[in-house]
Amino acid sequence: MKSKLNYGIVSLFFLGFSLLALVNDSQAKNLMPGEDQYLLTAEKMPAPVGGFEAIMKKINYPEMAQRTKTEGKVYILIYVNENGDVDDVKVVKGIGMGCDDEAQRVVKKAKFTPAMDKGVPVKAKFSLALTFKL
Repeated sequence: MKSKLNYGIVSLFFLGFSLLALVNDSQAKNLMPGEDQYLLTAEKMPAPVGGFEAIMKKINYPEMAQRTKTEGKVYILIYVNENGDVDDVKVVKGIGMGCDDEAQRVVKKAKFTPAMDKGVPVKAKFSLALTFKL
């Protein structure tokens, strides 16, 4: 009886470990290579040249979103390098109907002032919400 109990505990341990490995592996696939090099905070965070209004002015409301009267906020994660160029844009929470793609398109083309930390330009990532309203 004792050996069956130990076998069950060992099996449970390996099952839990296997699930943990699968979760970590799936999360790792969502990461951009070198993502850990982008700071979440810096003395001065990146800012779009011309302000956030300049980004909003370049958005073309997707036709599908207009037809379906889709409105809302698209939350994105922006990776800006030390030159102020956008390396990647990921949708954290979208609204679909072409709005997510349009938000990515506009932000990828935008130029940013780079993040500064201790007087040196650095890579940084930050989130932004773009509002789509008819």
